[in-house]
Amino acid sequence: MRTIPFMAAVLGLTLPAIILGATDPEITALREEIKQVRESYEARLKALEQRLEQAEAKAAQPVAAPAPPPSPTGDSAFNPAILLILQGTYSNLSKDPETFQIGGFIPSGGEIGPGERGFSLKESELFITANVDPYFRGAASVALTPEDEVELEEAYFQTLGLGRGFTLKAGRFFSGIGYLNEIHQHAFDFVDFPLVYQAFFGRNFADEGVQLKWLAPVPLFVEFGAELGRGRNFPGSDRNKNGIGSGTGFLHLGGDIGASHAWRIGTSYIRTSPEDREYEDLDSLGNTVVNSFSGRSSTWGLDFIWKYAPQGNPTVTNFELQGEYFRRREEGTLTFDADGATGVGPSGSDFDSRQSGWYAQAIYQFTPRWRVGLRYDRLDSDGVDIGLVENGTLTAADFPLLASHDPERKTIMLDFSPSEFSRLRLQYARDDSRPGETDQQWFLQYIHSLGPHGAHRF
Repeated sequence: MRTIPFMAAVLGLTLPAIILGATDPEITALREEIKQVRESYEARLKALEQRLEQAEAKAAQPVAAPAPPPSPTGDSAFNPAILLILQGTYSNLSKDPETFQIGGFIPSGGEIGPGERGFSLKESELFITANVDPYFRGAASVALTPEDEVELEEAYFQTLGLGRGFTLKAGRFFSGIGYLNEIHQHAFDFVDFPLVYQAFFGRNFADEGVQLKWLAPVPLFVEFGAELGRGRNFPGSDRNKNGIGSGTGFLHLGGDIGASHAWRIGTSYIRTSPEDREYEDLDSLGNTVVNSFSGRSSTWGLDFIWKYAPQGNPTVTNFELQGEYFRRREEGTLTFDADGATGVGPSGSDFDSRQSGWYAQAIYQFTPRWRVGLRYDRLDSDGVDIGLVENGTLTAADFPLLASHDPERKTIMLDFSPSEFSRLRLQYARDDSRPGETDQQWFLQYIHSLGPHGAHRF
């Protein structure tokens, strides 16, 4: 736009000098050229003025928002991800699994022990997950047991984009305590649960309530979490009362060391208030009795995992070292023969126990599809004070399950994964959970995944 008036100005300044030295034909030609330049300039200027007016008029009009895409209708309106896990084992056990017990510990009532002899189905798990809307996500997992029963393991909703690093979950879910607790069994590195989980929680500790997590906005992985629940599962019990039955808190820290190393450590605490939590035992005459505990149960734990993968690539070789430690204290009243079936009870007195347990395991993937693993479990049942025994009402023989014993187990496994959707495993364990007995346990296990399967947690 500026070049045209500049040319006109130049011609205006130089034209007199040109005309003075020009002949008549030249003067005529120059005038014609000036006329053409002037007409071209005015035409272009008029065109630019029209474009400016059109642009100003268009800018003054309101802009209509784009029409939203049509909402899906019918059966395709919701499309959840569905995953089915198939599991099965062949077990060779030197001791009768029907008599399995973890000596020195009050039975949890959960599905513990090595399972059945011979061929058997393990729990097949059905997972359904989907976003409810832009604000919530829903998930449910159902276990199909070998006894042809259906058990609802988890059913919860979770917020999406709550902001500031917060996530809220509500419903029935596996607690965030420890490391393994939130993981479903099919993703374990061994066939069974560590002994400390079997003794202290009866497998995964699940509850119905709410959970709030906060992920700190810092370079290091820092996660805080708290839960309030009904507290009806072991080590708690269903109290049939309003209010909160359990409270849980946990802290996780993690990060990377160079390109090949990653770590995470954590601490957790859970407190419940069981009321009339019953279990079966034998008295000194061999009669079956039902005892019950009421009071307070507090458990705190530490967990650690370290992973090594050359240059951060775990597909060829990798190594994992993992461990957890839990310590539980229970204070309250232990009632002997709570239902009076033997005619001796019921009678109750003070009860105080301090018990602990831990496991450590190492997993080495030495080729892309093969892994080998070692695990050691240990429990310490010492520190049990039974008021009925100390005051002479009963003897220690009336509480055989609580007799001092330190269970341990040594396990080795080898597994082969043809793909990310299937795994075959061979495992051997020397189990000394039962006082005075050693169970030689052999397992062959298969795990097959049908459907979309998200990445497992760190």
